Amino acid sequence: MAKVIEKTGKTIDEAIQAAVAELGVSESDLEVEILQTPARKFFGLLGETPAKIRATVKEIVPPVKVSEPARQVEVPAVKESVAETVEEIVEEPVNEPVKEFEPVLEPSPVVEEKSEPEPVDRDKAVESAKKFLQDVFSAMGMEIEIEVIDAAEDGFIFNLIGKNLGVLIGRRGQSLDALQYLLNLAVNRKSEDKIHFTLDVENYRHRREVALTKLAKGVADRAIKTRKDVRLEAMNRHERKIIHTVLQENDRVETHSAGEEPYRYVIVSPVKRGRR
Repeated sequence: MAKVIEKTGKTIDEAIQAAVAELGVSESDLEVEILQTPARKFFGLLGETPAKIRATVKEIVPPVKVSEPARQVEVPAVKESVAETVEEIVEEPVNEPVKEFEPVLEPSPVVEEKSEPEPVDRDKAVESAKKFLQDVFSAMGMEIEIEVIDAAEDGFIFNLIGKNLGVLIGRRGQSLDALQYLLNLAVNRKSEDKIHFTLDVENYRHRREVALTKLAKGVADRAIKTRKDVRLEAMNRHERKIIHTVLQENDRVETHSAGEEPYRYVIVSPVKRGRR
């Protein structure tokens, strides 16, 4: 018969521990029913109501072991050997109807007709180029006037006129060259006959050509005097061409380009005696 006792304490936990001590069991072996929770009477002026519980010792039912008789596994006798089974499978082929497959006709590839390149309309190309530049300048918040110079077979030169245009030139004209490259790419992407557009900012190209001409002559004198090669800084294709052209008539030096784009440069070498 289960043991049942009631205990009180200041807290519920204190009442449970009193029941554990009296019954001599662990707390997990008890079923606890809370009969009364502790509370203060009238803000504690008239004392406190203690906690009260009823603790019942759980009945532990020992597990019943059921012994089962050992089962005897009957091994069926093998009626035929593996070889006989394989022999029967080989002797009795399965006759399945042969399916006739129709050849799959692949669709003939569609041959795209190449559209003939449109004839170059120089006036239309110029208007497209001007619109491209104006969109770029508008995005940059710049007001720039475009002066168009017809260079005949060499295309067109766009001279840009405005205020604070140094940002368009960049270091050694790198920004101007990049904008010029994008301009030619945008205008000529649909035409096989290319029209080349050269960008200039208030005659910067001309001033740069004058400076490069002076530089080439000074470097040639230095190479002749020291009898050593002189390597110039990296330049674009147009500027390297200026150096080669200026020194082409000087029979005491020779020039050649080296390096990879965009870091290709010019080397000025003194001509050894007897070579020219």
